[in-house]
Amino acid sequence: MPKAMEPVTTTATPPDLAPTAPPPLAALLKLGRPLVMGILNVTPDSFSDGGQFLDPKRAIAHAEAMAAQGADILDIGAESTRPYGCNKPVSADDELDRLKPVLPAVVKLGLPVSIDSLKADVVAYALDHGATIANDVWGLQGDPAMAAAVAARGVPIIAMHNRTEVDPAIDIVADVAAFFSRSIQIASAAGIARDNIVLDPGIGFGKTPEQSIITLAHTAAFTAFGLPLLVGASRKRFINSVSPSPPDQRIGGSLASHLYAVRQGAAIVRVHDVAETVQALRVMAAIDLAAVEKITT
Repeated sequence: MPKAMEPVTTTATPPDLAPTAPPPLAALLKLGRPLVMGILNVTPDSFSDGGQFLDPKRAIAHAEAMAAQGADILDIGAESTRPYGCNKPVSADDELDRLKPVLPAVVKLGLPVSIDSLKADVVAYALDHGATIANDVWGLQGDPAMAAAVAARGVPIIAMHNRTEVDPAIDIVADVAAFFSRSIQIASAAGIARDNIVLDPGIGFGKTPEQSIITLAHTAAFTAFGLPLLVGASRKRFINSVSPSPPDQRIGGSLASHLYAVRQGAAIVRVHDVAETVQALRVMAAIDLAAVEKITT
């Protein structure tokens, strides 16, 4: 055995050449605390921060900052889905042109990387180059090749509720539940394991602001599926309907929404403001612990 200060020689590959494999999502979900997914938009037109991180160097720096702030997962999107419409669809080639300079460096950070895309070809590329989670804003009901692409790679899929048109007259909670049932059926038929499915009620997507609030209020109803829930309320327009503010000044509403969602059973929150969300969740957990200790003493 070498002495305490004696240098030890090794033939192992240097860490910078052999990054540690990211923990699988299932392992993170077993930590017993809500997970924070940091948003990385490499787009020119995302509703909240479009253009800020289109430059690969800035995008990578932002990913590094979110990792340092405590993000558990990093979610990369190279096409704006703009939940309120007015998005500009891009080709798969254009989406990949934005993604390719950024993905390797983000994967190298060692956190699970999610690919936020509605195109099976883009998702397949990202999963084949280090991403470990697929995030589909159409819940496997958009691109008919999506379910097969995900199933072939054995990775988790985040299936988000969406609608082509907003209908203020519908029971939005029932609509979300019915959509989830279809997504689960599609996943099962494609061979996606049930324990690889995460459900996202799609706050802001295909909903009026009032319906987004109602959906959030009924987060607990979706736990009936017995699957992890992801809630992404960060900077969404419904906050403005309650407290008028531009997207980058909606952190208070974002935190309130995500803390409520966690109370109602959400396992993952998808956010722009990682540091503030991590702090809020840690403080809430400390308060909960103190309350339990007080009761038991």
